[in-house]
Amino acid sequence: MNCIIVDDEPLGRKAIQLLIQDTPVLSLCGSFGDAVSAGKFMQASPVDLVFLDIKMPGVNGLEFARMIPSDTLVIFVTAYAEYALDSYEVDAIDYLVKPIEIERFKRAVQKAHTYHSLLKTDNSKNRVESVSANHIFVKAERRYFRIQLENILFIEGLKDYVVIQTPEQRIVTKMNLKSIHEMLPKDVFLRTNKSYIVNSNHIASFDNNDVFIGKYEISIGNSYRDAFFEKFFMKNNPAD
Repeated sequence: MNCIIVDDEPLGRKAIQLLIQDTPVLSLCGSFGDAVSAGKFMQASPVDLVFLDIKMPGVNGLEFARMIPSDTLVIFVTAYAEYALDSYEVDAIDYLVKPIEIERFKRAVQKAHTYHSLLKTDNSKNRVESVSANHIFVKAERRYFRIQLENILFIEGLKDYVVIQTPEQRIVTKMNLKSIHEMLPKDVFLRTNKSYIVNSNHIASFDNNDVFIGKYEISIGNSYRDAFFEKFFMKNNPAD
C-alpha cells in the first residue's frame, strides 16, 4: 500500500517512518508537516493509506480526513486518546496513541491491509438479498451466502460498504450501516457508534466505553451510549 505521513511534529514523523520501513506491505511515498501540503500531493499521486495526526495548526486531522478521497484509508496517530471516538465519525480504520507500540502498529496495518484488499475487490454487485427472522441472504463474490443471524458477531461500516463478521468469515456487501440495521431485530442488534452494530448476544463483557466480543474491542460512542445501555439492560433484565 502506498502511504503518507501527516504530522506537524518532525520527531513524530520520524518515528512512524521507522515503523513503516520495517513493514513490507507499506511503501512510504511522502511525509508532510501539514494537511495542505499533503492534500496537494494527494491530488497528483494515488495514496492508499494516511497516517494522520489530529492536533495540527491550520486544518486539523479530523477536518482533513473528511476531505480525502473515499477510497483512501486513515489511521490516526496522536498523543491524545480522548479523540478516539471522534475517529469513527470519519470512518478511520484505527487509532494509535503515541508512543506507538510496535505490535499495536502491526495490528493496525494488518487491518488496513485487509480492508484495502476488500475495497479493491469489485464488490459493486454485492448486496443483501433478503432478511428473515433467523437468517440473512447476501450476494457476494458471485455467490449467495446464507448467514444465520445468531452467528453474526458484529457489522462494521466501511466507506460505502458493510462488513458482516462471523466467527469463521467476513463478508462485504454494498450497503450503508443504517439500512442494514433497519432490517435486523432491534432488540438484539444494537448500534454502539457510527461505524458498528453489535450482536448483543455475543457481548462477553463491557465497561462504560467499550464492549468486548471475543478478541474484538468495540467503542461505545458518546451519542449512542444511553440508548445502547437502555436497550442492552432491557433485553437482559426483562420486566416480570
